[in-house]
Amino acid sequence: MKFTDRVAIVSGGGSGMGRSTSLLFAKEGARVVVTDRNGESAHVVAEEITGAGGNAMAAKVDITIRDEIYTLVNDVLSQYKKIDILVNCAGLCVVEWFLQSNERYWDAMINVNLKGTIHYTRAVLDNMVKRRYGKIINIASAAGLSGAEGQIIYSAAKGGVVAFTRALAREMAPHHINVNVICPGPSDTPMIEPLRKIDPSYMEILINSIPWKRLAKPEEIAAAALYFASDDAEFITGHALLVDGGSTMI
Repeated sequence: MKFTDRVAIVSGGGSGMGRSTSLLFAKEGARVVVTDRNGESAHVVAEEITGAGGNAMAAKVDITIRDEIYTLVNDVLSQYKKIDILVNCAGLCVVEWFLQSNERYWDAMINVNLKGTIHYTRAVLDNMVKRRYGKIINIASAAGLSGAEGQIIYSAAKGGVVAFTRALAREMAPHHINVNVICPGPSDTPMIEPLRKIDPSYMEILINSIPWKRLAKPEEIAAAALYFASDDAEFITGHALLVDGGSTMI
């Protein structure tokens, strides 16, 4: 197993990509801390892991509240004494045309998708720097590289995650900490549901625009996170990996 005795925190671990990542990391031997704004969902995933013989704990954490993040990190360090892996998977995408959007919407997109990632990352870094070991995997979006209409501020926030990852990777390299980012295309997760409601034909149009002719599976994003978090990716840092079926050609 790749992650024996490793401690991993997964934000947004209660559903979608976060759930798949939590389950896969646990299968590979990690002690997984499943966090989510929906505490019940986080507990369900943790129970699924322990029921299969794995090691997990769950916590309700609102990624927009800095103190909740730091409290969780301190609790993990008290229990496990270290944090080896952080997967910043929590996200929010609401379709809103820019001319109809307002500052409250902008703040929500930025606070969840960008500032939450920054706060979680900062909270774990002291322990990683002290130990000269750490794997940070951020989940951005193909929209953060190419942009997407109806998702202007979301695209901007996810683009910020990409830039944050690349810059941080340079600063953390002397400390032997890898920082990478995954940019999924349209994926079969609860976040896609609002898009399904825009127009009955929208999903057909969307899928036909993807060369692979289907949505990404959450397990495929988890597999990419597994690679980045493993020692197989020792010499890879600052990389933005598209997992989008060929949709984004840049």
